[in-house]
Amino acid sequence: SKREIKMRKLDSTKVRPVKSEQILHIEDHDFALRPGFGGSPIPVGIDVQVESIDSISEVDMDFTMTLYLRHYWKDERLSFRSNKNKSMTFDGRLIKKIWVPDVFFVHSKRSFIHDTTVENIMLRVYPDGNVLFSLRITVSAMCFMDFSRFPLDTQNCSLELESYAYNEDDLMLYWKHGNKSLSTDEHISLSQFFIEEFSASSGLAFYSSTGWYNRLFINFALRRHIFFFVLQSYFPAMLMVMLSWVSFWIDRRAVPARVSLGITTVLTMSTIMTGVSASMPQVSYIKAVDVYLWISFLFVFLSVIEYAAVNYLTTVEERKQLKKRGKASGMYSMDAVQAMAFDGCFHDTDVDMDLPPFPDSCEESETRASQTNISNVDTPRLKRKRSLKGNVGRIILQNNHVIDTYSRIIFPSVYIVFNFLYWGLYI
Repeated sequence: SKREIKMRKLDSTKVRPVKSEQILHIEDHDFALRPGFGGSPIPVGIDVQVESIDSISEVDMDFTMTLYLRHYWKDERLSFRSNKNKSMTFDGRLIKKIWVPDVFFVHSKRSFIHDTTVENIMLRVYPDGNVLFSLRITVSAMCFMDFSRFPLDTQNCSLELESYAYNEDDLMLYWKHGNKSLSTDEHISLSQFFIEEFSASSGLAFYSSTGWYNRLFINFALRRHIFFFVLQSYFPAMLMVMLSWVSFWIDRRAVPARVSLGITTVLTMSTIMTGVSASMPQVSYIKAVDVYLWISFLFVFLSVIEYAAVNYLTTVEERKQLKKRGKASGMYSMDAVQAMAFDGCFHDTDVDMDLPPFPDSCEESETRASQTNISNVDTPRLKRKRSLKGNVGRIILQNNHVIDTYSRIIFPSVYIVFNFLYWGLYI
């Protein structure tokens, strides 16, 4: 019936689709040539929306960015008639049949177009021949980083776009909307960096064999988070330096205590320095963190050297005193410092120690010394020796060398001055 025929015409799903090639007249033109071939250069506008900065690698000196790259140009060969002046949108299958700009990323290492669930490519053609070509791309590109102020540094990186085949005589790249051509997602964040700014710029690149090319720049500045490195490197280094100063308050005759403390702090500082260097590229210049860690290591090392000087001068002083008293004779006679080196126990210099060279324990040594000299020790001296444990602080103060006294003031003062200078210079 006439009514059924009319309903079939209104049902668009029953109408035979028209091929895009026929609408755009693709087969009537040679799209291997650029629009306006042989004439003035074709202007190609670019705008970029940065979706995310995925990673920043100091070791590889590169960054990975995901972005939407959009191209704008006019190709009159793609113009078509439209009663409603509406554009037509196509996917990536039409790209291989028409001319598109050959924009590439300068200094890129790896890049790919996302293809889930299909290739993330969009082509929109307007009736007057204007074309919008959009891609979703992830690209890894080089960033020439300077680590002289690491980890108090700010890195300036850029992603550069350029035509590969067409120089400025054939293609002119420009930012479509000026400074507003570059937009970013509000939720972009990085674990180790603050993103300080994004900016767009343009310039020219010269190649000796092919000429001048238009080049576009996506510039961004990254400032590093310092708190992570304060917790992992600076604060442990400060604690190790302060811990090395504890030896200045330990009795100079306590050789095992002071030596073991010095060696422990030196080895810990070496471990901290090795851990920081392992996560950094092997650059040929000194970084800011190297300056701090090496100076801290020097303070720890000097605290060990300080005790070596104290121990040596103490030994010389004790020998001179014993010679004056006439107690330096005898094969097995030794002073308090030498006895301390053998058995690890404290001995009063006022008590003669006629001990065998290698006693079995501290208690046996003290017992034998007491039995040997019991007849020569009076009651006040015995009382002082029994109250030794209750007057440790007084005895330590009495048995400190003058070098230890000065070190308690000089080492912390110089280290505080160094910290003020360091943080004032690099921050």
